[in-house]
Amino acid sequence: MADVARIAGVSHQTVSRVLNDHPNVRAETRTRVLRAIDELGYRRNLVARALVTKHSRTLGVVSFDTTLYGPASTVYGIERAAREAGYFVSIVSLRTIDRAGVVDAIDYLADQGVDGIVVVAPQASTARALDDLPLGIPVVAVEGGHAGDVSVVSVDQVAGARLAAEHLLGLGHETVWHVRGPSDWLEAEGRVQGWRTVLAEAGRPIPDPLDGDWSPRSGYRAGKRLAAMAGDVTAVFAANDQMALGLLRAFAEEGVRVPEQISVVGFDDIPESEFFTPPLTTIRQDFTAVGRHSLEVLLRQIEAGEPLRPERLVVPPEFVARASAAPAR
Repeated sequence: MADVARIAGVSHQTVSRVLNDHPNVRAETRTRVLRAIDELGYRRNLVARALVTKHSRTLGVVSFDTTLYGPASTVYGIERAAREAGYFVSIVSLRTIDRAGVVDAIDYLADQGVDGIVVVAPQASTARALDDLPLGIPVVAVEGGHAGDVSVVSVDQVAGARLAAEHLLGLGHETVWHVRGPSDWLEAEGRVQGWRTVLAEAGRPIPDPLDGDWSPRSGYRAGKRLAAMAGDVTAVFAANDQMALGLLRAFAEEGVRVPEQISVVGFDDIPESEFFTPPLTTIRQDFTAVGRHSLEVLLRQIEAGEPLRPERLVVPPEFVARASAAPAR
C-alpha cells in the first residue's frame, strides 16, 4: 500500500479510502490510485484486513447434493449475490444429511473465520440440526421450514403445487395424480400439501401419491404404472421436472399421447424443460431472488453485530404454460 501511495503521489490514508470506496476522494485522485494499483499488481492482504476489521469478507455455505438442480441453483444464486455484495464464498457440500454432519460443517466454517453462514436446508433433519449452532455467528437457512431461532428464506412450495393442481382442474380434469419427491424433503412435503388441498377444496378424489426420488428413473417407473391406467388417469403433477421427463419417456413407450390422453405438469422449470417432447408446463422457482434475499438477511445480522429477531421471507413461484397440459377429452 505504501508503494501504491508513493507512485500515485498520495498518502497511505488516501489509498485506504480508495480501496474502501470512501466517497470523499476526488475522481482524479481515485483514478491515479487505481492506475498505480494496476501498475504494481497490488493485491490486498485479506488476512491482515480481517485482523483489523474483525471481518473476513467471506461467507460460508452448507449444502447437500449439489448435483440436483434445486440445491445447485440455490447455491449459485447465493454465490452470485455474495459476489455482488463484495464477499467471497466458502462452500461445504455434504453427501448425506444428518444432524452431526451439519453441525460439523458449521463448526468447520466458523473455525475458518467466516462472517456468516447460509445453510441450504431442504430436509427436515437439516432444519432440526440448526438448533445446535455455535454462539455468535449469524446463520440463515434456505428452505429450512420453521428452523427454530434461525431466519429462513424459502420458495412457497405449497403455492406452487396449488398453481399446478388448479391449472389441471381448470382444464376440466376430474382429478390430478401426483408423483411426489422423497418424504424427508421439506419441498416435497409442501408440494404434496398444496396438491392435496386443492383437490380437497374442489371435492375431487385424492389418489395415493406415487413415490419418487427426484430422478427421471423414478418418474419413468411411475409413468409405467400410470400408463397402465390410461383412461382413468388424465392428469399428472410431477414434483420436479426430472421426474416429469421420466413420465414423458414412459408414456411415449406405452403409446400414451401427451397431452391428448394425459396432461403433465412439472416443477422447477429447469433449462431443458422447454425442449422436452412436448415442451413442459411447469412451476418456476426464482433462485436468484432466493440468493439475494438470503444475503440481505444475513448481511443485516452481520452489520447489526448482535442477534436479531428471526425473519421469514417467502419467494412466490411462477406458473409457466407450455404444451404438455391440455383440456380433458
